[in-house]
Amino acid sequence: MIQKDPTELLASPKIGKKLPVFLSIQEIDAMISTIDLSEPTGHRNKAILELLYGCGLRVSELINLKWSDLYKNESFLRVIGKNNKERLVPIADYTVKQLDLYVSTIDKSGTASNYIFPNNKGKQLSRVMVFYIIKECTSKAGITKTVSPHTFRHSFATHLVEGGANLRAVQEMLGHASITTTEIYTHLSNDYLKKTILSFHPRNKDL
Repeated sequence: MIQKDPTELLASPKIGKKLPVFLSIQEIDAMISTIDLSEPTGHRNKAILELLYGCGLRVSELINLKWSDLYKNESFLRVIGKNNKERLVPIADYTVKQLDLYVSTIDKSGTASNYIFPNNKGKQLSRVMVFYIIKECTSKAGITKTVSPHTFRHSFATHLVEGGANLRAVQEMLGHASITTTEIYTHLSNDYLKKTILSFHPRNKDL
């Protein structure tokens, strides 16, 4: 039995970070455009996708949203995240409009619910149903990559960083406990910038 650890000063190997899958704005628009608004659940499904992308919500946060969490006049949404941590997320006028359109289609004679997206029994919509809605839209839009509710969250953060948003602000909106979790989106942004340069810089066009 030796008294000293010979590996004490050795650095452990760095494990590479896997970059998350995200959608382009065009792909998101293509998915949303496949929703048939003449169907009873059409405006509900559109409001779901708009909230996932417009506010960067986790699927658990989405299905647990209540009408009392929506502050329309202040343009904020109160979200209860992991470990019951509360945060305020700005909500755009366009997203509020989609919610209003959804509300106008709700059958007032049905079961009253405090949840924004209830099931037939007035309880919150299931995670499985949200996954199904997204899967159906992905297929109809002809998108081959694997898309989940979290893909919309990644897209939300990626597009904010690409647009020049402050990383701390993005961290707050996503509800990340550590800035290091949010920093992965700077790598996505750098990759985006690299592709932009390679695609549009005049020196590369001459190659």
